[in-house]
Amino acid sequence: MFTTILAGRTAPLAATRSRAVPRVATRAAQAAISLHVAGYASQVKPIERIAVVGSGLMGAGVVQVAAQAGLHVYMVDLNDESLRKGEKIITSSLKRVAKKKFGGDAEGADARAYIDDVMSRVKLSKDSAAAASDSQLVVEAIVENLQTKQALFRGLDKAAPAETIFVSNTSSLPIGDIASATGAARQAQFAGMHFFNPVPQMKLVEIIRTPQTSDAVFDALVAVTKKIGKVPVACKDTPGFIVNRLLVPYMMEALRLVERGDASKEDVDTAMKLGAGYPMGPFELLDYVGLDTTKYITDGWYQFGKGLKGDKLVGPSSLLDKLVEEKKLGRKSGEGFYSYQGVGADKGKR
Repeated sequence: MFTTILAGRTAPLAATRSRAVPRVATRAAQAAISLHVAGYASQVKPIERIAVVGSGLMGAGVVQVAAQAGLHVYMVDLNDESLRKGEKIITSSLKRVAKKKFGGDAEGADARAYIDDVMSRVKLSKDSAAAASDSQLVVEAIVENLQTKQALFRGLDKAAPAETIFVSNTSSLPIGDIASATGAARQAQFAGMHFFNPVPQMKLVEIIRTPQTSDAVFDALVAVTKKIGKVPVACKDTPGFIVNRLLVPYMMEALRLVERGDASKEDVDTAMKLGAGYPMGPFELLDYVGLDTTKYITDGWYQFGKGLKGDKLVGPSSLLDKLVEEKKLGRKSGEGFYSYQGVGADKGKR
């Protein structure tokens, strides 16, 4: 489904230019940048070494699929505890892969050899600058906060080679706003790669281009996406990209159906599963994503989203606001539209 946060745009960054800079000087600087970009863009090589910053569910998932595909991967986080948790996520997932691959035996010699082989290509690191300096691609999968992401990339811009590509796995923030923390030359090598959770199972990757992203970089990202066994789709830098831009308004309209008294949540869920073939109804999906997360998404889009600001598609929902205020946030809190107390994560009491 989604990654954990799918929200809208933060307040737009102010665009500034000093009036004291002569226009001819600006053109000259732009020309120099263009020549620099052309020089390395034509030399983009197949990606074999990557650094993934963030070892949570998303980051660890990206590390796993890259290592399984034969890439050499740095998994980077702030401390040993986080790295150990990320490593455990990967090895647990690989055991499930090995169990299927080797006839249900996850502890046999073949399975152990397979897991050891994949993990031999994963290197744990607390030094993001050092990892970036030895990588052709840096994938950011950290907390969904614009300033934190900008600070990370600002530092990595200085540490990484000129040809290193930067991507963010954000599902909520504009790629251009994140990229603005780097130098103008790096912005031609900056894009989004939005993976879906759980990464090892979900086949889709949205590749998001900003107006500055070069064709060579986009092509390299398409190639590496295919190499790790995923299916790439392209999208401009717009709120929600493709999947979340469609799914979030869908969930909001389901809320409005119930708010108007047109149908019950149970009947809406049943209708969309049996009538549209969806694996979850919209209220089950809202509980899965998190009601606070959904509110954060829609509030952000309604206030700041490019093309969505003030749009009733993502306007406030009194039902959603009430449940969030009551701390009924969905599966993670044990109750949302359905109750999950004592029935396991995959079931909900109606």
